[in-house]
Amino acid sequence: MVLTSAQTDQGWNNLNCDRGNLTDFQTACVICGGAHLTHSHWEFLQTMPQDPVEMVDDLMKMGLYKDQQLRAADNVNAYELRKTLLLKAAGKGDPKREKLVLALARQAGGIENAFAAAFGPQAGLFFTDAIRNSRFTRREFLKNLAIGAALVTLSNCGPNSQQAAEEEDAAAPVDVSNLEKTDLKIGFIPITCATPIIMSEPLGFYAKYGFNAEVVKMPSWGAVRDSAIAGELDAYHMLAPMPIAMTLGLGSTSFGVKLASIENINGQAITVAERYKGQINGPADFKGFTIGVPFPYSMHNLLLRYYLATGGIDPDVDVKIRPVPPPDSIAQLIAGDIDAYLMPDPFNQRAVFEGAGFIFKLTKDLWPGHPCCAFAASDQWIDANPNTFRALNKSIIEAAGYARDPANRPEIAKAISERAFLNQPVEVVEAVLTGNFEDGQGNTLSVPDRIDFDPYPWQSFANWISSQLVRWDLQGDGKANQVITSETYNQIGKDIFLTDLARELAQEVGLNPPEDIYRTETLEFDTFDPADPAAYVKEQIDKNGV
Repeated sequence: MVLTSAQTDQGWNNLNCDRGNLTDFQTACVICGGAHLTHSHWEFLQTMPQDPVEMVDDLMKMGLYKDQQLRAADNVNAYELRKTLLLKAAGKGDPKREKLVLALARQAGGIENAFAAAFGPQAGLFFTDAIRNSRFTRREFLKNLAIGAALVTLSNCGPNSQQAAEEEDAAAPVDVSNLEKTDLKIGFIPITCATPIIMSEPLGFYAKYGFNAEVVKMPSWGAVRDSAIAGELDAYHMLAPMPIAMTLGLGSTSFGVKLASIENINGQAITVAERYKGQINGPADFKGFTIGVPFPYSMHNLLLRYYLATGGIDPDVDVKIRPVPPPDSIAQLIAGDIDAYLMPDPFNQRAVFEGAGFIFKLTKDLWPGHPCCAFAASDQWIDANPNTFRALNKSIIEAAGYARDPANRPEIAKAISERAFLNQPVEVVEAVLTGNFEDGQGNTLSVPDRIDFDPYPWQSFANWISSQLVRWDLQGDGKANQVITSETYNQIGKDIFLTDLARELAQEVGLNPPEDIYRTETLEFDTFDPADPAAYVKEQIDKNGV
């Protein structure tokens, strides 16, 4: 919901509900639809400072905030503090009312927007870095501001009974009684592709489905693979080709893994070292380069090979492609160990931020809507924990749907930029998620789908991936050609990509997934017909010579 300035002003009046003996007229609350005595309160507010920060200072002097409250607030982070205080002030200890409050906040576009409805465009001042003259530290002061925002916002909103019933039904609790396991460890690589998996911890999607889930930062894709095989994790963030490669035993011992849902589409880029600025115009200009990719069995490697081959570059002869853990990519670019990379974000944008390189090409231009990363779990774990697996996949699919809404991405950027997650500047992550960014070549771009979040695992994705494993024989001994034949493309995809389950769960959380499982994929230089991958590979080789 987007509020007009007039609604915002009215929201300030209406949401700051009566605390005294007000006897003036009532008006409808723009957020909850309830009626509140507001006129005398409005007159009182006119005597208060207009600057929200100064207002909180006054409220502190008036004794609204107690030292005990501030000490307690110190034990929770800023987001959880706002949420906790909002529930305490507006929910008044009533579980049904608390569900309603959260539903109303979501209807307003999130807790931050609920604050904006109360305080208008200056709401951001509640969370600035300014240090006010007081006896409190900066950290305590910022949390005081959060307390002020929570207490003054929605504190006495009372919805009409019809809307309350509707919202309570919409926020009905999830049945978690049949979960085989609730304490979970989910591995992830610190990249924006993992957004639904990461954000589900701080934004509460795991908790909603009954999980005490910890997302565990992993150093490399090799470490994710090895931890999966060793059973050290319950589920994992994986590159979309990894479940196919691991199940078929390409590059490792055969280990059955299911791709449960897609984490992101698009979201990668080719970044070139700053020293080559002005020298790169197409794939042929990469000849002789050492180029980093995060893992051999990655969309990054497959898309890079696809692109280079269109310029007559043999990826196995004319360039050197080598695995580089994404967190190491910028250092290696600066040191000259690599000349370019095709990496997930935020490391493309971070290279621009650091002046280390420039973004040459977004992968969405190579293949709009291509898959990148996925949520996956082993066959063994799924068999042992079927209800847990279903609920966990559902929580991540719901998170992906939330992330798909551009209005939610600034909030998500703040949540996942923290040290425990991406450990990146918020402005870097927000540039990626919103698609408003500098490319390092003097251009300011707006590409809203630079990264997107569609959890549906198309079977045509699996067939294209398998076709490229065949094309490039990534095992290096002809094994891929022996295992992945024209007759087995569809079977491999259906065995590993859980498309039907993803559709069912997406429908349950209110998304609108497609009914088809295959579609024709349109890439920059050709079109892929999933019905005949073998013919596509032959056409690529005949056209490009490699």
